[in-house]
Amino acid sequence: MTLTVGKNETSGDDGGEPELVVKCSVLGGFSESDEIRALIASLPEISENAATKEVATEKFLVIMDRYQEQPHLLDPHLEWMMNMLLDIARNEKSPPPLLHLGFKFLYIISKVRGYKIFMQLFPHEVVDVHPVLDLLSRQNPKDPEIWETRYMLLLWLSMTCLIPFDLSRLDGHLDSVSGQAREPTMDRILAIVKTYLTVTDSCRYAAAVLVSKFMTRPDVKKKHLADFLDWSLTTIMQADEKLMIDLVVMDGTLQSLAQLFKHGKRDDFLQHAPTVLQCLDQKHLLESNHEMLRKLGVKLIQRLGLTFLKPRLAKWRYQRGSRSLAANLSMAQSTPGSETPGTPDVEMRDQEEDYDIPEEVETVIEQLLVGLKDTETIVRWSAAKGIGRVTGRLPKELADEVVESVLACFSFQETDNAWHGGCLALAELGRRGLLLPSRLANVVPLILKALTYDEKRGACSVGSNVRDAACYVCWAFARAYEPPELTPFVSQIASALLITTVFDRSVNCRRAASAAFQENVGRQGTFPHGIDIVTTADYFAVGNISNCYLTISVYIASFPDYTQAMIDHLIAMKINHWNDEIRDLATKALHNLTPQAPEYMASVLPQLLQSTTSSDLHGRHGAILAFAEITHALYKLGADVNRPVTDVIPAGCLEGFKGIHKTLLDKKQYRSFSGELMRPAMCSLIEKMSLSKMPLKDDPVIEGWQWLIDDTLKSLHLMSSRTRDVVRDSAIGALAALCEEYYQVGPGQADPRIQDLLVSQYVAGLKSPEVLTRSSSALALGCLPKCMARTRLQQILESLGGACVAGQKEVSFTEGRRDAVRAIAQLCVKVGVSAQGTPDSVICSGNIGQVYRPLLHSMGDYTTDSRGDVGSWVREAAMTSLMEVTLLVVSTAPELLAPDLVERMMCCIVQQAAEKIDRYRAHAGMVFLRLLHCSDPAVPHIHHREELLSIFPVETGTTLNWNASSHAFPYITQLLGLEHYRYHTLLGLTVSVGGLTSSTVRFSSQSLFEHLKGIQQDSTALGHFGDALLKVFKDNLRHDRVSIPLLKMLDMILSNNCFEVFATQEDHPFCVDLLALCKEEIKRSMSMQKLPSCIAVFCGLIQFRGPVRKLVLSQLLVLLGHGLFAVRKETAGQMYEMLLTYDDVVDAEVLDEAMTLLSDTNWENDLATVRTFRNQLSDMLGVPRPQLVAKSPA
Repeated sequence: MTLTVGKNETSGDDGGEPELVVKCSVLGGFSESDEIRALIASLPEISENAATKEVATEKFLVIMDRYQEQPHLLDPHLEWMMNMLLDIARNEKSPPPLLHLGFKFLYIISKVRGYKIFMQLFPHEVVDVHPVLDLLSRQNPKDPEIWETRYMLLLWLSMTCLIPFDLSRLDGHLDSVSGQAREPTMDRILAIVKTYLTVTDSCRYAAAVLVSKFMTRPDVKKKHLADFLDWSLTTIMQADEKLMIDLVVMDGTLQSLAQLFKHGKRDDFLQHAPTVLQCLDQKHLLESNHEMLRKLGVKLIQRLGLTFLKPRLAKWRYQRGSRSLAANLSMAQSTPGSETPGTPDVEMRDQEEDYDIPEEVETVIEQLLVGLKDTETIVRWSAAKGIGRVTGRLPKELADEVVESVLACFSFQETDNAWHGGCLALAELGRRGLLLPSRLANVVPLILKALTYDEKRGACSVGSNVRDAACYVCWAFARAYEPPELTPFVSQIASALLITTVFDRSVNCRRAASAAFQENVGRQGTFPHGIDIVTTADYFAVGNISNCYLTISVYIASFPDYTQAMIDHLIAMKINHWNDEIRDLATKALHNLTPQAPEYMASVLPQLLQSTTSSDLHGRHGAILAFAEITHALYKLGADVNRPVTDVIPAGCLEGFKGIHKTLLDKKQYRSFSGELMRPAMCSLIEKMSLSKMPLKDDPVIEGWQWLIDDTLKSLHLMSSRTRDVVRDSAIGALAALCEEYYQVGPGQADPRIQDLLVSQYVAGLKSPEVLTRSSSALALGCLPKCMARTRLQQILESLGGACVAGQKEVSFTEGRRDAVRAIAQLCVKVGVSAQGTPDSVICSGNIGQVYRPLLHSMGDYTTDSRGDVGSWVREAAMTSLMEVTLLVVSTAPELLAPDLVERMMCCIVQQAAEKIDRYRAHAGMVFLRLLHCSDPAVPHIHHREELLSIFPVETGTTLNWNASSHAFPYITQLLGLEHYRYHTLLGLTVSVGGLTSSTVRFSSQSLFEHLKGIQQDSTALGHFGDALLKVFKDNLRHDRVSIPLLKMLDMILSNNCFEVFATQEDHPFCVDLLALCKEEIKRSMSMQKLPSCIAVFCGLIQFRGPVRKLVLSQLLVLLGHGLFAVRKETAGQMYEMLLTYDDVVDAEVLDEAMTLLSDTNWENDLATVRTFRNQLSDMLGVPRPQLVAKSPA
């Protein structure tokens, strides 16, 4: 089944929310029946060929797997498929490969439909017994290739055991033709059973099914049941769990016993049940190290318990009406006055308790209760089902004792396994009506605790399975009880389920709680505002935890029934949670919930203040954050009605939060790991208190807060890399708010002393030897409010500009340069732009160059280290800053932008948009289109604006996927036709076309060649392109980042004959200049990255006519005598291909001899030998022999 979820963005005229669209691909029937019929019919022809057999099997498997979710669609077709495949098995002439292939197809069908249903279609007449038995006897139980054949034959044999005739009647005369006695059919089947119960493959499970059908026959159980049970118990007792083969034997034997006690008659097995139970007790299966043995032990024990008890349903059980809602509604309409179906039948109570309960039942229940606490879920689940089944046959008093024992699992001395098992057992008891309404008062509080169960274990927690199982209990109760029975608990259950729905850490638990709440809304109909909440907190909506905490919780809290419960849960359970993300989301959720209950929120502030000095680190951290968020939310509410924050928060809170910093400092809780949580929490408190305009002007606490911010920014290098960014951002946010609120002596006028101190301190930090100190100092300068930057703007811009430049000693300070670039843009936004302003106060003509120069310089930062291209961080920040500053200037004083400034900016951005890294290409493309399409007002002095708008119309801002090379490069290469952008576009394309990423190389080169193909007939345009190409080469000579990919790109261009127009001209300047540049590039080079590409370029240049060809050949012959043998081999190979391609390079009479010399010479020989052959080749080519040049004395 395919499920597609999307949102329909088109809403109606009522302006409603986007409609959620769910598309399901549900199969309507078995549409491939004809194809399957033809495939099965063709099996005889394809079975001999391994390849065709594999293809047919895979095809059949793919078709059948489509029906895994809807196997019932196969039901009308199962019979004819089975008959066609069984005809193969019944045909004595079928070769073994065909036989096994047919059974393999049968197994695939049974796997999809389920063996219990599929095996019923097997023919089970008397004539089928011996053929199936003979065929199974001929199989090798240890052959791993044909286990499907044995599996299906065992299931078929199981069905043949259902014939109503005594098996001895099938034996006839036991004397065979040879005079030897034949083995009876019954004994043959029993031998097969014992053989296949001990195999290691899936046939063991089919053998257990065979046991359940065979041993329960009247004729077999008289003769062999006791012996088989003795054999089984002996096998179990003698098995050693330390041996793998014995584990397999025990597994098969236990499965067969469980099947026997499930399908056999109680009267036949009751006498054997005590012996089996005693054997299991002695073997201590529930203490085994293997979960499958424990699971089978629990399964067998519950079957023994059901054998001890009479098969009757307890009359005292609680019964609700039909499980079908439609049936319940029709019943309610037809008999509105009938008595409640949940009333127990009192008259039958005495009749059901007239028999004694065997003592063994107590042992069974005890072991099932132990199974509820097992470490594996499959064991606990089996034990829970066993508890439900056995309890359903007990008298009321004994059943109540069982319920009491289950409730004992919900003790905080028990592990999470016991809680989980207890929840599963309660759900089973409730589903079966065995948990009477009188017990709900004891059960519901435990389930509410289970819904919030979360225990810390090391670096993580356990309990998600307990919470999930508790949701299952609530779901089961909704279906088990009438609404009046649950009415007293509706408020508690509804609140707990909604709390789990929106606040649980596990997405599975949130979805389980949402489903349980929805079931209760539908079945009970008493949950407050149920329909409204169900439509909002559905399966898909609760999948995102941030959405749950910050959006859905606000909607649910708008209903007064749930508001206080949600707030209490966040305060009690979530702000002290061990997970950082949960604490952060919880405090933000409290901020959002404050408008729903401001008075109640204000009342919890004193409680939070007490927790801010708690010994629990997580509780202390969450309490500080929560106090800050709630106080800020209360301030905003008070500001709406012109009330100061001191009137909104309780008395004493003002003095209380002022002492938090001193307490933490005195207790040295800003150090080490504790400091990584306390510092950002206190910085958040400082920020929120400043934004809340707390009356703290000239208060000594401000000095302490400033010390904390400064110390935090200086100590970042001492913190773990995981928390540095969070701590730094918190400190920067606190500094900005603190300066804005408390460091002004008048409106827009900063305190000169504080201003000088902070600016000098952070400017000095830009030269720190610690990169994190540089980074934080730059961000601190960028976050300063306008009043703090006034009169010091020139100094700050000059310092930040210097920090953007990577000198010899500053190469490693990449993060510092990145943040300095960001800070320049932030500062410009803060101080604003004014054409007539002064350079020390605003951005104006006097300092606009100071802003743009470092930003444009940073666009060329290609620093690399062990982390890769770290300069890309700086380039990305520079693009963003250029966009922000330019849009700011354009909106206020566009005349400040000089034409050369705009041209350089746009060209730098175009270059980045043509480069190889998808992320930064996409970012550059976004910035470029934003500046190009800006129209209110437009960015001035953009060259070729009309041509650019024709290439990039406005709709490309949303439709063009810059991340995809196949989409972006066809647009980028069109810029090669625009004079002002040609050079920088080609510079960016060079590293893409000559790069390493195959997809980028493929699509960029395709687009480049398409452009060159379009200008082949335009010699002027081709000349401009060639000039730009040579300029790129000349400007980046011996700059490996560009020159190596440029050589690769040149090789591709020449190989595609893109300069064929130039090649027909004698000594074209392009070829001469390119040859000179290539010679200069590889001069004294030993780089095996560069030399092979340059050799390929030389070979491509041979297509140009005139004396330049001789110069190219001379250079190749020089490389043929290079000191590195790898270079010589590469040159010889390339020259051989060159002579094959351009046969006019050498005279026809020496061409074969030259090519033979190139191919047969061992170019790995010593230089003297190699140069001899090289000189011979020089003579053949008519080129002067290369001469050794003596090195000039130093």
